[in-house]
Amino acid sequence: MVLNPDSENLGLFQKLYYDMLRIRLVEEKLADWYTSGLIKAPVHLSIGQEAVAVGVMAALSPEDKIVSTHRCHGHYLAKGGDLKKMMAEILGKATGCCRGKGGTMHLFDDSVGHVISAPLVGASIPFAVGIAMASKMKGENKIAVAFFGDGAVEEGVFWESVNFASVFKLPVLFVCENNLYATHSPILRRQPYEEIVSRVKSHNVRTFYINNGNDVLMVLKAAREAVSETRKFKPCFIEACTYRLREHWGPGEDWHLGYRTREEGDEWLAKCPFKQLRKFFDKIGNLSELDIDDMEDMIKKEIDEAVKFALESPAPLESELLSEVGG
Repeated sequence: MVLNPDSENLGLFQKLYYDMLRIRLVEEKLADWYTSGLIKAPVHLSIGQEAVAVGVMAALSPEDKIVSTHRCHGHYLAKGGDLKKMMAEILGKATGCCRGKGGTMHLFDDSVGHVISAPLVGASIPFAVGIAMASKMKGENKIAVAFFGDGAVEEGVFWESVNFASVFKLPVLFVCENNLYATHSPILRRQPYEEIVSRVKSHNVRTFYINNGNDVLMVLKAAREAVSETRKFKPCFIEACTYRLREHWGPGEDWHLGYRTREEGDEWLAKCPFKQLRKFFDKIGNLSELDIDDMEDMIKKEIDEAVKFALESPAPLESELLSEVGG
C-alpha cells in the first residue's frame, strides 16, 4: 500500500504532524507540572515515540478498541480521548476520565475506543485478546489493539495470548513499541537479539517489522496492512523500533545513569518523528514554518483551556471513594 503525495493524502499527512505535535506539547506541559510539584505520582512520557501511537491510530476505525500501558498519554490522545478530562484525571479531579481515581497511568475513554490503560507489564495483551474474542462472538466488525513495550514479550502471558489468538483466529493486533529498554535494562541483557518478530512468526501470525518507528508514514503503511488482515480474523504483530528521550518516568534526561549513552540518544534524536515527516514535506513544499506556528498556537490554546478546566475542577467527594469499584 503506497502513500502517494496527492492532494487527498496531503491533508492526512498534515493531520499526522498535528497529532504528533499535540502529544509532544501536552507531555511537555505534563513535564512542567511534574517539575513544579503539581503531579505527585510517577509520570511516564512518550516524548520521542509519538509516531507509533499516531501512525497506528490513523489506520483504525473509531469503533476499534485499544488497550494501552503505563505510557498511555499518546495513545489516549491519538485515539480521540478528551484532553480536558485527561488533564483533570492526572490532577485527581472529579471531572477526570476516571473521576480522579486513576491518575496518569489509568486513562480511559471507551466512547472513543480507549478501553483501559493497564500499567502492569504485559497486562494490556490479554485484555485485548479478550476484547477481540468478545467482538468475534458478537459478530462485530471491530478489532482490538494491544500496545506494549519490548519488556512485555518476556512475560509468559504474551506468548500464551499470541498462541490463543492464533488458534482461535481472533481480530487482535499486537503492537510492540520496542524502545530497547525495560526501565534501565538494555534489551540485549534480557533477550537473545534486539529484533522480536522472528520469534513471533512461529505462532502463525502475520508480522511487520518497522526498523524506524519514528517515521509515522512507515508506521501508517504497516498499520493499514496489519489492520486489514486483522479484520479478516488473522491476528497480526507489529514491532516498531523507537526511542524514549526522557527518563523511564519523570520529566528529565537520564544519560548520567550510564545505562545508555548520549551518542545513542543523539542518533535517535536525529530520527525525531517531526524531522522524519518534515523531510517529506520539504520535498513537496507543503508545510511551512508559518503552518507549524499556526498548529502550535492552536494546540497551546487547547492546552491552556484544558489546564484551566483541570485546575478549577473539584476533587472527588469522600462519599464517592468506593463508587465504580466492583464488589
